Amino acid sequence: MEYTTMKLSTTKAENLTESLFGIKGKATALPGEIDFNFKIEVSGADGYILKVSRLEEELSYLEYQQEMLQHVAKNPKVQSPQVIKDVNGRDVSSFEDDQGNTRRVRLLTWITGRVWSQVNPQLDDLRNSLGIQCGLLSKALADFDHPMAHREFVWDVAQGLWTKEHLHLFDDEQRIILSHFIGIFEDSAAGYSVLRKQVVHNDANDNNIIVTKTLIGPSVEAFIDYGDAIYTQLINDLAIACAYAIMGHNDPLDAALPIVAGYHHSYPLMEEELEHLFVAIAMRLIISVTKSAINKIEEPENTYLLISEKPAWEVLNKWYKVQKDFAHYSFRSVCGFTPHPDHDKFITWTQESTPELKDLFPTISYKDVFPIDLSVSSTWVGHQEEFNDLDFLQFRIEQLQKEHPEKVIAGGYLEARALYGTSSYGKMGNQGNESRTVHLGVDFWLPTHTPVHAMWDGEVVTAINDAGNKEYGGLVILKHQKKDFHFFSLYGHLTVSSATAHKVGELIKAGDAIGELGNYPENGNWAPHLHFQLMHSLLGFKDDFPGVAYPNQIEVWKGLCPNPNLIFKKSALEQTQKLTNSELIAFRKEHLGKSLSLQYKVPIKMVRGAGQYLMDQLGRKYLDMVNNVAHVGHENHAVVRAGQEQMALLNTNSRYLHENINAFAEELLATLPDELSVLHFVNSGSEANELAIRMAKAVTGQRDIIASEVGYHGNSNMCVDISSYKFDGKGGSGAPEHTHIFPLPDAFRGKYRGENSGAQYAEEVKKQIEIIEAKGRGVCALIVESIISCGGQIELPRGFLSKAYNYVRSSGGICIADEVQVGCGRVGKSFWGFELHGVVPDIVTIGKPIGNGHPLAVVACTEKVANKFANGMEYFNTFGGNPVSCAIGSQVLRTIRQQELQENALTVGIHLKQQLNELSLDYPIIGDVRGQGLFLGFELVDHQLNPLADQADYLANRMKDHGVLMSTDGPDNNVLKIKPPMVFTMENAEELLFLLSKILSEDFMQIN
Repeated sequence: MEYTTMKLSTTKAENLTESLFGIKGKATALPGEIDFNFKIEVSGADGYILKVSRLEEELSYLEYQQEMLQHVAKNPKVQSPQVIKDVNGRDVSSFEDDQGNTRRVRLLTWITGRVWSQVNPQLDDLRNSLGIQCGLLSKALADFDHPMAHREFVWDVAQGLWTKEHLHLFDDEQRIILSHFIGIFEDSAAGYSVLRKQVVHNDANDNNIIVTKTLIGPSVEAFIDYGDAIYTQLINDLAIACAYAIMGHNDPLDAALPIVAGYHHSYPLMEEELEHLFVAIAMRLIISVTKSAINKIEEPENTYLLISEKPAWEVLNKWYKVQKDFAHYSFRSVCGFTPHPDHDKFITWTQESTPELKDLFPTISYKDVFPIDLSVSSTWVGHQEEFNDLDFLQFRIEQLQKEHPEKVIAGGYLEARALYGTSSYGKMGNQGNESRTVHLGVDFWLPTHTPVHAMWDGEVVTAINDAGNKEYGGLVILKHQKKDFHFFSLYGHLTVSSATAHKVGELIKAGDAIGELGNYPENGNWAPHLHFQLMHSLLGFKDDFPGVAYPNQIEVWKGLCPNPNLIFKKSALEQTQKLTNSELIAFRKEHLGKSLSLQYKVPIKMVRGAGQYLMDQLGRKYLDMVNNVAHVGHENHAVVRAGQEQMALLNTNSRYLHENINAFAEELLATLPDELSVLHFVNSGSEANELAIRMAKAVTGQRDIIASEVGYHGNSNMCVDISSYKFDGKGGSGAPEHTHIFPLPDAFRGKYRGENSGAQYAEEVKKQIEIIEAKGRGVCALIVESIISCGGQIELPRGFLSKAYNYVRSSGGICIADEVQVGCGRVGKSFWGFELHGVVPDIVTIGKPIGNGHPLAVVACTEKVANKFANGMEYFNTFGGNPVSCAIGSQVLRTIRQQELQENALTVGIHLKQQLNELSLDYPIIGDVRGQGLFLGFELVDHQLNPLADQADYLANRMKDHGVLMSTDGPDNNVLKIKPPMVFTMENAEELLFLLSKILSEDFMQIN
């Protein structure tokens, strides 16, 4: 009978619930493949689910499900739907439909929560809880059996070879994928057939998994719909849970691992079961897409039958690219087994093996090694630009060798490096971009053409001569057969002729020549060295093998590529244990000031910077959206070199003549209005603002300062006294007597709102002037950031600054523009933020961005201010204007000009601001987007404009998880600020927007 003619109305469902079970409630139709399901809502209770069966369903099949539920209900560790008996005490009730057919009816308790498909995001902890609950349910069913559990069933993975008959329903590319996995399944039938079997749930799909309602840290609560339960291989139940839960993830293997670990924790798996998990996951997906293809023909109206088709194909396409053995070893690793089964045998063998370095390099006399550090945090590596200069690198290696003439320069096993920059070393993972950084072998740095010999008898399995090979150049891999195991040794960065001298299958004896070390570019474009690596498996590779791994896979790779020092036994090659993040945090808490905070709920250890990125100790790159101090890019090579070169010559105070201070002053003055013609050099923004206030006091003879609410101007005593952000915040005691605060000029949520609020906020400045004058005092100065940063990236309303300046100057006061954060081309339209408002301040303060993070700051002022400040009391600053700082400052300005970074800020900033506004249409939680150039912010609010600080904090931390650094600001901590290094590109902007859209769609970010 057709699906549409068998359907029931919600009214009929309500009547059945009341007449058969004595329960009155409101029915809502639910999807289902076999049963017709209805949620029955009852006042004051969780409710029920009514299941009306199709005609062809046997009573024994329904009784089987009820008995199974009642069996599971006995286990206190597992939550499941409870069987509700009908008014006659039966587990399965019945009624006669309009066509005179007897229909079976069951009523079960409703499990409160959300189905898996409605949960976003589905993170590792949630998937781990899925595995835990799936294991607990399997364990609860271990002693249950029933004749119906042994039926023929198309959804049983063990019976999945029926899908071969339907391969004709798919196109050529799809058939290749399906046939690939079906072939593996057939080939492994002998081992698979003897695995543990029992009754399992068999249908942990994304609509049968109930998750708690909590939006942060949800967990799996229960499974529903036991209709597919079957007696089959135990591993199939885990495979099914994985197959559906890894949908929608860029890296499905990585997504599966927490599920496997959770299941094993609850119900320990056997090693032989893990061998078949990879293909069992694929077979479930194959059954799903095959059923969908058939159902599109048989029941096109039943859209539920097609719900998993597209995501199942997406996973199959990705699963096809996963190496089967690597998946197996990954499963073993998360279950606590050695990743490779032969690893322990290899360890035992190495304890008896005694080769020497001269066996590998017979022409050298060195017996020991000197360790070289090429890690992300290595100071020897220095700037990456220098390391990529291969001639210079080779020179440095040779110099190091001269310092240690009796040792081989060597090292690198499991060393995280920042040296692999091409796209072949990266991918988009489940949480943003990932890079292969962890080195899997040991490098021996020796002269070109140094001979390399075999240490053991072996068979050539790889010999390639592709000089363009990005990892190795000339490469030879040998297979070594031992008594009851084998392993492989890899020799990379050889000459091309080394590879052409061998053929696959050739037998090589211990002591035979393998090849010679190559030089760049034929050796993969590295300085001459041997990359030596050991492997338990080739993972299906024929012409290559990874020499560098992703950090999140390191435990697997450690087990697949054992430490070569197990062979050489050199103490210098032992890995130095560095302090963990937890140890670093513990020390900070004990010995550093308690007011010194860390960013993010889970802090990051940063060890290197490069342009718009920061890197942690494992080489993960984080796109830096908040560090405006690194103005022209973290560790900008030209800036670093300028400082190094001058530091090597001279660094002293400004009481001596030196060209650098004049050159820097000339470069800087060229960016400023003619009126601002005198400069004073200091070391920080705080010091600049401190000096500016001191100058204003000297000029006016007054002490009263007017500043903005939530303004921040530095951490010195005087600066804190004029910073509402500090004295009105935690630990503050309010405004001092001579500080006068006007309301934050926020046109979005401030005291006055809208485009025309500038004049109203200017009037607030005027009120402060009147308050000061009413006390018989005069105005000293007005100090305002050109875009108020800590206030939440607040753009000053149109007309505000010019009117406020007029009021202040009319009262005899000085106008100070704080450009510490916003200056030096960042706003795009102009070099200085105050220029956006058509004003010229009396004093401008410039901070660390002018030194790209070097402690350099400047106070620029009019000649009138400078002359009055020079009242006989000398102003001297030991480090202000020193030759090194001035060399750096000049180079920063030249870099801004030469690389057109102001123009870049304008172009990228306009695009980013436009796209953020577009994003706000889809996600109204973004209430306001503001700022100029690469000094932007967006504010999170609800429909009543109430601030959403928790959501802002969540967004910042989730973006960090995806490799993007953001932080919050504003009086309510609900503004995300965007002020990256000025080398931030359009591609970076697109990555930011993509990830923002992804995370804004998550459950916690939704507003009602």
